[in-house]
This record gives sequence, structure tokens and C-alpha cells, in this order.
Amino acid sequence: MKAIQTNKAPAAIGPYSQAFVTGELVFTSGQIPLSTETGQVVGTVISEQTERVIHNLKAVLEAAGSSLSQVVKTTCFLADMQDFAAFNEVYRKYFTGKPARSTVAVRQLPQNVLVEIEAIAEISS
Repeated sequence: MKAIQTNKAPAAIGPYSQAFVTGELVFTSGQIPLSTETGQVVGTVISEQTERVIHNLKAVLEAAGSSLSQVVKTTCFLADMQDFAAFNEVYRKYFTGKPARSTVAVRQLPQNVLVEIEAIAEISS
């Protein structure tokens, strides 16, 4: 197993790794819409925050030798299911391979953000 850490995505805000590689898979921690440079939340609406989350997720996947196109499963957390349609509009632009997905509403996310996404992906050979 190998821990993944990249400065192209926000540092973990707790005692965990950005991702872990084991075998041919990478398991990412949930990414939220934080700026890599400032650590501050990026965006005020679901579409802006989802764009940033996917940007951060992409950076972690690439550091692990993977990519968005190699994602096989995502778990998506929304603060409000009223945002589901707008979230999907952004999500479908990046996850064109339509990986397996679970989407759940949660009571609250870190730093009161609107969205968090974690992923499992294959590693490039």
C-alpha cells in the first residue's frame, strides 16, 4: 500500500491521506471545494463547488497514476438533494464513462460546503 499526497490538491484537514493505492486501485478520500492556494471554500452554489471538487479529485487521481476516465465508483455527498439536478449537470461533463455511483444527502459537510466526492479508480498500467 502507498499513501498519496500532492500539493496540487488541498491538504487533508484531518488525520488521513488524500488517497491510498493498493494493487491496481486508488481509493481517494472525499474531496471538498477548497482552494489549493488559500484553503478557502471555492464557490457559493452547487455548480461552482462541484467544478472545484472535481478539479481537486482529478489532481489526487493523477498523483496516484490514474485519471477521471479510470474511475469505477464514486460516492457523492450533497448537503441538499434540491441540488441534485445542478450537481448532475457538472458531474456528467467529467464522468463520461458513467462509473458506478452512490449519492446521498447528508446533514452537514466539513466547512459547510455543498458537495463532497470520493472515488475508486484503476491505476494506469
